[in-house]
Amino acid sequence: MSNILDIKKPESAMNLVDIGDAVRLRRVELGLSQAQLAHLSGLSRQTLVGLENGALNDLGVNRVGQLMAVLGLDSPKPDTDTRSKKRGLWMAAKTASVSYKRELAPEALEKVLASGDVPPSFAPHLIHLLDEAPVPVVVMAVEEAASRAHLPPRQVWRNVAKLAESLSVHRRALWA
Repeated sequence: MSNILDIKKPESAMNLVDIGDAVRLRRVELGLSQAQLAHLSGLSRQTLVGLENGALNDLGVNRVGQLMAVLGLDSPKPDTDTRSKKRGLWMAAKTASVSYKRELAPEALEKVLASGDVPPSFAPHLIHLLDEAPVPVVVMAVEEAASRAHLPPRQVWRNVAKLAESLSVHRRALWA
């Protein structure tokens, strides 16, 4: 039985070359390096390079789905239409505030992500966000914060890495 991703495609289906192209474009759009995206999605960098270069013959549906979820791409045609309708900063702020009496507002989270500076009263919220939130939620928040602050996403990712290190979050290596 052949994998749906490695057979000839009808007009509406995708193959791994199409997926690799979409992944590369979206990764660059988000300001992520191949190493960062590989780390965030649980793939090896070598696998991601092979996918982006069209050199892979097969990649499991679960692995493709995981990668696409991190990037906010939908299938069968990878795009960000659905993702753009979600409110990434709002979702991330709600996730960060779930255990705390004082709620972190999406605007405050945007400022933290854009500046890399967290007010001491919101440090626990950021620790919770970076340690517990699903990766796609953080990626959406970074993308939205970069867009709103008119910053390149790469700068916001550097701020996330800085925050993770300074707050000593358990998953700090994920954000490095």
